[in-house]
This record gives sequence, structure tokens and C-alpha cells, in this order.
Amino acid sequence: MVKVVSVKFNPHGKAYYFDPNGVELRMGDTLIVETSKGLDIGECAFGEHYVTDESIIPPLRPVIRVATEEDLRIAAQNKEREKEAFAICKEKISAHGLDMKLVDVECGFEGNKILFFFTADGRVDFRDLVKDLAAVFRTRIELRQIGVRDETKMLGGLGICGRPYCCNQFLNDFQPVSTKMAKTQSMSLNPTKISGSCGRLMCCLRYEQDAYEDLVKKIPKIGAFVQTPFGYGNVTSTNVLRQKVKVSIDGGNEQEIKVLDADEVAIVPGGRPKPGEPLPHVLTEKVKPEVVPEVPEDPWEAPSLFAEQTNGVAKLPEISEEKPPMNSPRPRNDNRGQDQNRQRHSGGGNKNHPPHNAKPQVKPIAPKATQHAQPPAAPKPAEGTTDAQPKSKPKSQNRNRKHRYNRPKPQSEGQGKES
Repeated sequence: MVKVVSVKFNPHGKAYYFDPNGVELRMGDTLIVETSKGLDIGECAFGEHYVTDESIIPPLRPVIRVATEEDLRIAAQNKEREKEAFAICKEKISAHGLDMKLVDVECGFEGNKILFFFTADGRVDFRDLVKDLAAVFRTRIELRQIGVRDETKMLGGLGICGRPYCCNQFLNDFQPVSTKMAKTQSMSLNPTKISGSCGRLMCCLRYEQDAYEDLVKKIPKIGAFVQTPFGYGNVTSTNVLRQKVKVSIDGGNEQEIKVLDADEVAIVPGGRPKPGEPLPHVLTEKVKPEVVPEVPEDPWEAPSLFAEQTNGVAKLPEISEEKPPMNSPRPRNDNRGQDQNRQRHSGGGNKNHPPHNAKPQVKPIAPKATQHAQPPAAPKPAEGTTDAQPKSKPKSQNRNRKHRYNRPKPQSEGQGKES
């Protein structure tokens, strides 16, 4: 692998490889390179990259430098000189009466050479013309004959497709094009319809030739005897790109024409059999998969709230397990009462508190004997015991008290409202 850069001397010309020679380059830079004819100016078509050794024609010449302002000024002067040389050469051609057409003029970067491109039907004796041009420009003169395709590539233009010529845009080499390609692509053989402005067959016929060759192998030819689902017949026309054939079905006096796909017909080997011979069966039936039409879902359809009956068994509607949106309220925890009750009984108190949702149990009130009866006296504490009660309850009870909410306080025996 060799590290190179691609340089173009003309926008429509071919790219050549040069050695970067340690110069920092970018695509689009104007470069001064060394050629076999001296220094020349060109444009960097592709930056530094690697290519195989076989793709390089030795010797690989180096890049001298990136073009400076002085180099660009000299290139602009050469462009003006080319216009002047074109007009003078055209006058000299008409003066000598030569049957040639001047196409383009190129001046060397160092000004030591002028190259004239022309086209002609045959060989032209331009020795006197060269002497006259050398006397005018006082430099080396070279005349080069080119073909009509190269002329179109240099001049450019628009094709019948409405786009610029392919040869002027990106084609580097001209590939051979034949009328067989037009026949394969089922195009008209009229020269005016399949020829470009250069008078040669259009280069775009070469692009799709490989694809057409593959498609032609999968379709029967015109006039072939085939078997179809509607019977036997002959192919009258084909559409290679769409893979369609038009078949004339054998029948009575009326001619029946069917348009079928290429895979729906089969060619009978040997052609149509002789009268009296049986028709061979060569068509294989292909089972096509059944296509179930998809019913579009209605986004505004409300979900079903009732169970569907399927074989006598109620089938509940499916509930999608989708997450609630971010702004939706949080779902209520049904086990909150159980958790609070568990926390309440986990304390160190001696009393068993009822659950939060339970109703308070009120003991029946004993009836009073008389209106002025006194409540029974409280029992006295036994000897050795103190009557004092703890002023503060354990911390565990105080901690559990905050979860009691507004629960009614249970009443003791002997207390109640007067009747």
C-alpha cells in the first residue's frame, strides 16, 4: 500500500496520483505538482489515502507545495492567454483551409507550451499551421486530435434526461456500448433515440446492462410456447422490468389475451407439440400464503366493561399493564390500616388497642337502685402496696398514641348517663 493524493488538472479531466511529500493537504486545495513536462497547477480531488502498488504507474511524482497568491496570479494570466490563443488559432485554420474543428486550448503553468485540441474526420496535414502559431506565440506548440466523445466531455451540456452529461461529470474512461444492449433493454433501435449529442450510443445504456441480463433469464422470450393457469398459448410481448408477459391463449375462434407474472407461466420444452401428441404438464402450482386483512384499531373505542361469553365461560376483558402517567394521583394503599395496627401493637404498652376501623365496644350500664344511690366504693389497696399511679406513661405508649386518631374512649363499668 502506498500513500497518495489525487489531483485533477481540469474539472472534467482524470485524477492522477501524486506523492504527498509531507505537505499538509486538504480536499479542494490548489497544488503545484511536478509532472513529466514540468511544473503544473491542479486541484486536490481527494486527500491522503492508500492505494495498492498495482494501481500506480511509476514513477510517483511529488507534490511541490500548496499554491500561493503568486501562483494563482500566474494561473489567471494563463487563462486569459488561452482565450487569445483560441481566437488566433481559429483564424489560422480558416486561412489555411483545413478541415478541422478547434475544441479547446491549454497553456502550461510555466508558459513554455501551448496545447491545441481539435477534431477531424480523417488525417489532417497541419505542419504549416504549427509554424504560423509558433511564430506568433514564440513557444512550443502541440496539436492533438481527439474523438467526438472527448469533445463532448470537454464542452459539456445537458442530455435528453435533463441532467449534465455523465462524461463531463464523473466518467473517467469510456466503456464500449453496442446495439445489443439496446435490444436487451427493449429499446427502439432508432439511432436518433439511443444516441447522445456526440452522435454515439448513450453511455447510460451500459449502466443497467447487468441488471437486464439477470432479469431476462427469468422471463420467457417472445413467441415461446408456455403453459398458464388458463391453458396453453404463445408469448406475444414481455415487460422485463415488471416481470410481466402477455400470452395469447389457445382457444376457439376468438383470441384471448392474458397478462400474467413471469412465475405464473412455464415454458414447454421443445415448443408446441405436433398435432395428435399430448400436451405436457410443466406448470407447478404454487400455494400462496393466505393474507388476513388487518382491521385498523379505533383509537376512540371505549374499553369493554362486561365479561364476554366464550363457550359458556365468562371471559373478563384484558387489562393492559401500562404505567400510570406522571400527573395521575398515587393509588391508595389498602393495607395502610393493617400497617398502622401492626405498628400500634408493636409497642411496650399493656393495653390491647382495637384496630382503627373497628367499632368501639361499649359495656352495658348497670341500672341504679335509687335516684340518690352512691356508686360503689373503690376497693382499698392491700397492705404493702402504694396507691400512687405513675404520672407519665412509658415512651412506647406515648409513641403509639399519635396513631390513635379520634377514636372514642372506652367507658368503664358503673359509668353512664343518668336515665
